[in-house]
Amino acid sequence: MFFFGIFVGLVTIPILLKLATMFGLYVVVNECEAHVYTLFGKVIGTIDEPGLHLPISKFGLGALLVPFFGKRHVVSTALRQHYLRGQMVNSEEGTPMGVGLWYEMEVNDPVAYLFINTNPEGSLQANVASSAISTLSNLEMDKMLEDRHSLSRTVRATVSPLSEKWGYRLGSVYIRKVFFTDMQMVHNITDKVVKRLIQVTSAMKQDGENRVGLIKSETAKEVSQKMAEAGAMRPDIVGKMLNEISKGDPEILESVLEVMETEKLLNSKAEVSIIPRGSNVMFNLNSGNGKSGAAQYVQADT
Repeated sequence: MFFFGIFVGLVTIPILLKLATMFGLYVVVNECEAHVYTLFGKVIGTIDEPGLHLPISKFGLGALLVPFFGKRHVVSTALRQHYLRGQMVNSEEGTPMGVGLWYEMEVNDPVAYLFINTNPEGSLQANVASSAISTLSNLEMDKMLEDRHSLSRTVRATVSPLSEKWGYRLGSVYIRKVFFTDMQMVHNITDKVVKRLIQVTSAMKQDGENRVGLIKSETAKEVSQKMAEAGAMRPDIVGKMLNEISKGDPEILESVLEVMETEKLLNSKAEVSIIPRGSNVMFNLNSGNGKSGAAQYVQADT
């Protein structure tokens, strides 16, 4: 008997809740949703707060007549996004262009949204498209391609007043895409861009090579100047050092000079004849450039 009572309750409760909903005794409003009640062709109220509501407490006993002589309209107030593709416009130069428009909208007045315009979303789409075409037509191509942000705000400012009357708020509007519809023109522009890129690349490469060459020449010039300055200063420094050495110890100076003379003699690759000490020979001092042609001899020391 107990289980039979549970079974009857499980079957009866959903039926009673369904009947209560049919007769409008209560209603559950979801997030981003509004319920508009009409009775005998007139709007008696709107419930737009989420949660469980009792229409009788809000609209009185007339709410019980809504299921029979009226209607409950459920309107979504969530943000909706739309995209319009391929809107045709002409630039100031007469070039046919295609435009893609993205926009978003949300219902802020459910009653106006339901009863002022029979097709509000279609009307909004037509208004956005016509406003975009009127805003973008006969503009310079450069401005159309580069100033899309400001043009989007212009389109939004144009459409917003009328959309507010129709019960919805127009959100962001953005001209997402502007493209050429004539393929031959696309190919011509592509060729021009490629040629221009090649020119710019060549100019940048040549400029870089010129800068590198200038840097190399300036560096070589500075290095040669420094080397010349160092070469000019070397005799002066060496002379000062030799003077200091001669003042302190003349024998060291003499030894240094002999070493320097020997080193110079060796570097000259001249022939050197070694003669035993004590031999009596004559040295030929003729260097070969003598004009007299006669050899000159000196007697070696013994």
